[in-house]
Amino acid sequence: MKIAIAQLNFHIGNFEGNVQKMLEAVATAKEQGADIICFSELSTCGYPPRDFLEFDDFIEQAEAAVEALAKAANGIAIAVGSPSRNPVPEGKDLFNSAFFLVDGKIQQVQHKTLLPTYDVFDEYRYFEPGTEHKIVEYKGKRIALTVCEDIWNIGNENPLYKVCPMDEMMPQKPDFIINLSASPFSYKQAESRIHVVQANIKRYGIPMFYINHAGAQTELIFDGGSIVMSPDGKLFDELPYFEEAVRTYELDAVQKGGVHKPQPKDKIALIHDAIVLGVKDYFGKLGFKKAILGLSGGIDSAVTAALAARALGPENVRLILMPSQFSSGHSVQDAQDLAENFGCPYDIIPVQRVYEAYMSELSPLFGDLPFNVTEENLQARIRGMYLMALSNKFGNILLNTSNKSEMAVGYGTLYGDMCGGLSVIGDVYKTDVFELARYINKDKEMIPVNSITKPPSAELRPDQKDSDSLPDYDILDEILLQYIEKRQGPKEIIEMGFDEKLVRRILRLVNINEFKRHQTAPVIRVSPKAFGMGRRMPIVGRYLS
Repeated sequence: MKIAIAQLNFHIGNFEGNVQKMLEAVATAKEQGADIICFSELSTCGYPPRDFLEFDDFIEQAEAAVEALAKAANGIAIAVGSPSRNPVPEGKDLFNSAFFLVDGKIQQVQHKTLLPTYDVFDEYRYFEPGTEHKIVEYKGKRIALTVCEDIWNIGNENPLYKVCPMDEMMPQKPDFIINLSASPFSYKQAESRIHVVQANIKRYGIPMFYINHAGAQTELIFDGGSIVMSPDGKLFDELPYFEEAVRTYELDAVQKGGVHKPQPKDKIALIHDAIVLGVKDYFGKLGFKKAILGLSGGIDSAVTAALAARALGPENVRLILMPSQFSSGHSVQDAQDLAENFGCPYDIIPVQRVYEAYMSELSPLFGDLPFNVTEENLQARIRGMYLMALSNKFGNILLNTSNKSEMAVGYGTLYGDMCGGLSVIGDVYKTDVFELARYINKDKEMIPVNSITKPPSAELRPDQKDSDSLPDYDILDEILLQYIEKRQGPKEIIEMGFDEKLVRRILRLVNINEFKRHQTAPVIRVSPKAFGMGRRMPIVGRYLS
């Protein structure tokens, strides 16, 4: 028997496009001699569909998509993920299901049992958990058909769940496992995914074909990396990251085993490729073509511009340089050099005259109050106004350039440098932004070295440096990592050796600036815990305030 994996990039709600893409993959799999082709979780409608699932018309289109695919299931079986209706009045209206299509009809449906409701997942909001676990019989083989999380409770050891679907299926003596998955990317997920598949193989001793999405859905990136694992627990094959692929495997060969070289898993390279895909799909799936962003000569806007140019093409990324009287000459030159290195169009719009006009109008109200963050924020908001005006006039989508360190502690100006339709590096700590810059420059200097080596500064007042009000980023980012990703409280972080006053100050800054993050653009998720849908904090909480 030959099994094909179709690792595809789906578009939420684009049923016609998704079905057409799958039909093309079916034709390819037939050419490769496949007996079964496997698509990923909820592939008819795209993942995650969220509240689209509450529309009856949406479910009707999903049902029609399954029917269209069933007609193509001649000479080949199709395993595909799609929502299905719950026929009984008790429980939720829908199941998250895997359909097995044969000879023009639905042979069997297996409902997902384990419904993740944590971090970015919210499946119990929509779906009823499956309770029956029956193997699929096809061409003399017995198949354990599972959906994503159903393989993540190995031996019923996951405290989130009370049943292990594979334990329920094993008495039926399946020959292999098919898992239809939608596993969002983080820089740690690829290794975790392989370990979970290996743990299943170790327990059950049969091959697994694990199929993942490859594409971006706003803030979520799906990195592909679909897996074929042999009964010896060794990787038979791992599909490429961040791209589509259709590959067919001979089951007997997979049974015999053998080690294929896994895909590289360098953290910074993965983050780079994930963000490029995230920007590309955000624009492509929304029908946008051109981006605009403010380029300061600093590291954050430089890295954002570089990633956008690689995602959209440099001719589609317009860079706006907006120097003030506080900008250093080398910052302007660094920004120009970067624009020319990438071949991006750019304009220079000084902000000093507009700033002075604002100050003239406001001075009777400000009186003798000293220069402070108000005047600094005013400069940022003037720049935001320029960028939004150009965005409106030319239809270019504004990209936000804030990094995760700044977003965490509130070092950004609402309606100023926090403007944008998409936050490109908002899940990348400052220390990793530097690493990204070096990675971008690995073959050729594209980002000026001075942008990487000079002390970070917002340049909103004379001789300003980030270090004037923040600890070194090596220290800041580690404290933030412990608090945000690892959910360690102040006591645990202080016990690691960090200064108590500093820890309490940083954590307080994180908490009191939640209101800002609620008003920012969607953040492309590359870490295990990003700002946005996977981190839900109260705005007015008193914890550590």
